[in-house]
Amino acid sequence: MDFAEMDREELKQRLEILNRTYENIKAENLKLDMSRGKPCKEQLELSMEMLNYPGSSDKCITPSGTDVRNYGILDGIPEAKELFSRMLEVDPDEIIIGGNSSLSMMYDTVSRAMTFGVYGSTVPWSKLPRVKFLCPSPGYDRHFAITELFGVEMITIDMKKDGPDMDTVERLVAEDDSIKGIWCTPKYSNPDGITYSDEVVDRLANMHTAAKDFRIFWDNAYVVHHLTDNHDRLKNILEACKKAGNPDRVFIFASTSKITFPGAGVAMMAASRNNVEQIKKLLGLRTIGPDKLNQLRHVMFLKDMNGIENHMKKHAAIIKPKFDMVLNILETELGDKNIARWSRPNGGYFISFYTMPGCASEVVKMAKEAGVKFTPAGATYPYGKDPNDSNIRIAPTLPPAHELKKAMELLTVCVQIVSAKKILGC
Repeated sequence: MDFAEMDREELKQRLEILNRTYENIKAENLKLDMSRGKPCKEQLELSMEMLNYPGSSDKCITPSGTDVRNYGILDGIPEAKELFSRMLEVDPDEIIIGGNSSLSMMYDTVSRAMTFGVYGSTVPWSKLPRVKFLCPSPGYDRHFAITELFGVEMITIDMKKDGPDMDTVERLVAEDDSIKGIWCTPKYSNPDGITYSDEVVDRLANMHTAAKDFRIFWDNAYVVHHLTDNHDRLKNILEACKKAGNPDRVFIFASTSKITFPGAGVAMMAASRNNVEQIKKLLGLRTIGPDKLNQLRHVMFLKDMNGIENHMKKHAAIIKPKFDMVLNILETELGDKNIARWSRPNGGYFISFYTMPGCASEVVKMAKEAGVKFTPAGATYPYGKDPNDSNIRIAPTLPPAHELKKAMELLTVCVQIVSAKKILGC
């Protein structure tokens, strides 16, 4: 029943029942962690065969003639560049293959810009009076942590159903040359599961920016992470930027962290040839080469795009039932109460949950006191401050099904208790 349509006595009686249910769950002494989007053990098992590669010393020599056991090849072995350039829909000479973490590549890219500037500009961002980034929110907390660490001022941009509020984005970048970048998770976004529309991609590529060294940080983390056969399609941002006459505007990032092993995957970034050449020059002083054995291992295991797609179907078969369970519990327990809403993503790793304004922090606190840890309320916004205190990120992938069920049942109880108290004014 809609909480808003219940009279005060009915709602008080419901609250008493909910409080007893909460105390019963609390007495179970749960210790469950729902705070991060990690693959579960069954997903990790899917890639164990990869550890058998290369297998022998003769196979450590790639078809291009590289001995992956030795130094060299700053931007990745040609075979890995070929494979992952297809995944990101760029040319092989527009991609750099790195270590295991795309987050490290994003950090390094911000750090290089702060220290040396970006291609086409000789002014390091750290030498400027102010540097600002646009942060579509809710978004990825680690993006915001990087920019905050470097002293970059963050501006929250509302997310719409097809991507960031482009009217606001276009207005701000056109009038303020201290805005140097925007964070984007454009496909199955973290946490809303939104895929940017063609119109949003084109507007990002074409918009006039007061800063000539403005950059789009395009974290395509979930490029092949579908939950259904009805895949979202994302327009090619690099091609759109080239067509708009702004070929150097975008840095694209991705990794195999949720394809193979999070701790031993392969990260990559793509950009214009101008950007890639500038980055390679600076990389030459930072490293003598990434882990090429791991790059070859991934190529031998995944083989081609068909191999990647078939592998990701195995992931979906494991995690989609968990997403379905979460959505079913939310609908059953909260669907008719008019106190919450949530996303229904076609891919990615999260479900974005919205309480009534002013309730999320208390819901997360109550859940933690009962033994279930969620991502802190506000974490999906710059500086950890959700202006509406309403967003909670749900990460269904890691827990076993029975633990996930218990965690979601607790969450729905906490949401109802906090909502009822808010409506009653107590």
